[in-house]
Parts: sequence; C-alpha cells; structure tokens
Amino acid sequence: MRLLPPNFETLKRNAKKNIMPLLTPYLLKLRINTYAPYIGAGIKIEHINLDQGLCVVSMGLNSLNKNIVGTQFGGSLYSMVDPFYMLMLMHQLGSTYVVWDKSSHIEFIAPGNSKVTARMKIPSNEITAIQELAKDGEPVFREYQADIVDDQQKVIATVTKTLYIRLRKYSKSKDQSSRIDNLDG
Repeated sequence: MRLLPPNFETLKRNAKKNIMPLLTPYLLKLRINTYAPYIGAGIKIEHINLDQGLCVVSMGLNSLNKNIVGTQFGGSLYSMVDPFYMLMLMHQLGSTYVVWDKSSHIEFIAPGNSKVTARMKIPSNEITAIQELAKDGEPVFREYQADIVDDQQKVIATVTKTLYIRLRKYSKSKDQSSRIDNLDG
C-alpha cells in the first residue's frame, strides 16, 4: 500500500521552487523571533528583506534586559545587530562566497531607557563592489555601521562590524549553508 501519491517528489520540488520563496521572509522572521536568546532579551525583527539587504530590529525595555542601573543591557543591544549583516551578505552573494564576521565594536552613547530600534541596510551598489574586489581571490574586509536609536530617534549606541568575504574556491571553508537556507526542512 502506497501512502504518498506517485508524483509526490515532483509536487515537493514544485512547492519548494514556487511556494518557498513566498514564505521565506515570513519563516525567517518567525524563526529568528522564536530564537531563545532573542525571546529572552525581547528582541524582535520588525522587517526583513534579504533581497534588498534591509533589516529592522527592535527591543523593548523589560525586566529581562535591564542592566543594574535600569537601562538597556549592552549585550542585548549588541545582539540586536550581531547576525544580520552576515546573513544579508550570505544571501545576496550566494554560495560561491564565504562570509564571516571578523570583528565588531559597540560604542555606547546614551542610556537606553525605552524601546530601541536598529536599522541595518546593505547599500544597493555594495554587492557589485564586493564582487569586483573579490574576483582575484583575495579576502575582502568590509565595515558596516548600525545606529541603535531610542523611541525619540536619539542614538544610544553605534555598532560597527567588519566582515570577511572571499570567493569560496580560494577559501579553506567548506560549505557555509545557513539554517535559513533550510527553512523547509
């Protein structure tokens, strides 16, 4: 007795090809918003569009992310920004490139006493610039900066991230598929 229709594999392939691109932004947002450290810190993705290199993340002030003086905990502020530049570049450059976080720095400017928001954007010409710089196989280091602002749009912290990017064929890195690539599995 056969439980699955004879054309199940074809149906599955077609669903992955036609439906998953439509569901991916929703599933990505759901997966990250249900990531335990983000739940604990109260971090939420407000908007994400990997194709356009845009991510907006927020965090309300609550008892789980207050520091000893009652303001936003610095580690939670950094966590808001941490994975997103790498994730956006991995998506936009594709599997022929290796992308790693190289270093980061956070500068605390003012105390966070309210909901805070970080808007991260990869400029539209950045992918072309990276591809040009990486074409000879040399590593490329790019720096990105995100301001974290309070509900009055006052900058409370600035995160600077340096990313390492290289064509995979010149790298010792093997596969670098993200969990995001496997949302349907």
